[in-house]
Amino acid sequence: MTKLGFWAVVPAKDLAQAKRRLAEILTLEERQGLACAMLRDVLAALFGASGLAGTLVVTRDAELAGIAQEFGARIMADLRHEGPSAAVTLAATKLAGEGAQGMLAIPADLPLASAAEIGEILAAAGAAPSVTLVPALADMGSNAVALAPADAIPLCFGTRSFFLHQEAALERGIEPRILRLRGIGLDIDRPDDLLAFMARRSETRSYAYLDQRDVTARLTALDINRKSGAQ
Repeated sequence: MTKLGFWAVVPAKDLAQAKRRLAEILTLEERQGLACAMLRDVLAALFGASGLAGTLVVTRDAELAGIAQEFGARIMADLRHEGPSAAVTLAATKLAGEGAQGMLAIPADLPLASAAEIGEILAAAGAAPSVTLVPALADMGSNAVALAPADAIPLCFGTRSFFLHQEAALERGIEPRILRLRGIGLDIDRPDDLLAFMARRSETRSYAYLDQRDVTARLTALDINRKSGAQ
């Protein structure tokens, strides 16, 4: 039986498809290692936050499910494998049916997510119906969405999805609460995101993993080559 309260939902893509847009910087093995490190960072932040009734990881990847188990998270098999929107929607439907108060949907690629920022989101989330949004700093995607009830609005993640979620809330008579958070605002998807992440040392598993592989030197070389090509 689902505990009452807000549940965190983390969709985690198969490692075979991990971060393909970083292929010019990282090998497949490194991209898979980074995906595992980022999931651990996100789960550590969630389990360090107060106010969550539980955490549900949606994945069909056995290694990622194992990481979720390390943290005591509940696991839902993503058998359809139709992307994060479908995965989170599946979880939202289940949680709403089980009587959960609400849901905090958060991707697995936010290594700078912190328990403090998650606490800010939960504090901002009001009584149902409510929608709280945290936009991505780079492309105005949705890096965190808190809903009460869990299926308050339809979800559609991706570039500029923040605006779609904002419109969906307003269409249902809900004034969305918007938080701009530095840590959760940075998702690692493209080389520029990686460059921004590595520009400032952090006590995260993801930074340690990349630092051990001297990724900063590769990023610097890529940046120099880009600037040279633009001249």
